[in-house]
Amino acid sequence: MRSIPITARGADKLRAELQRLRSVDRPSVILAIKEAREKGDLTENAEYESARERQGFIEGRIQELEGKVSALQIIDPVTVDAGGRVVFSATVELEDQKSGEVVTYQIVGDDEADAKEGRISVSSPIARALIGKNEGDIATVVAPAGEHEYAIINVSYI
Repeated sequence: MRSIPITARGADKLRAELQRLRSVDRPSVILAIKEAREKGDLTENAEYESARERQGFIEGRIQELEGKVSALQIIDPVTVDAGGRVVFSATVELEDQKSGEVVTYQIVGDDEADAKEGRISVSSPIARALIGKNEGDIATVVAPAGEHEYAIINVSYI
């Protein structure tokens, strides 16, 4: 399996989710299945079916996370100093060349991306356009809505 780049914060979140699924969600769904079985006929037992579906989801997510956690490559932005070049885990301040709007994004792994919190996936169109550029460069982002140009104002590794 190939390595999965992620920040330390993202790795901690995945590990915490895995721990919660194993220690809280799995036991509670097993209990729900047991209680539903005690109610009798399973062929028309909606609670039983619902609990079984939830169990399938939980077990699938546990397997997915176990595979990911074993392949994580943790990249600490504090130890990365690429001399003003945009790399994975960098925080980038951009200015939209049309509107003048200034936005700040951190480039993170797919599993920790959250645009509302300013964390964009390394595989997103904007991150792909930024990787390898330097402060002062103009990045052209090709997106479904068309091309956008952004000036890279600042790159930091925090």
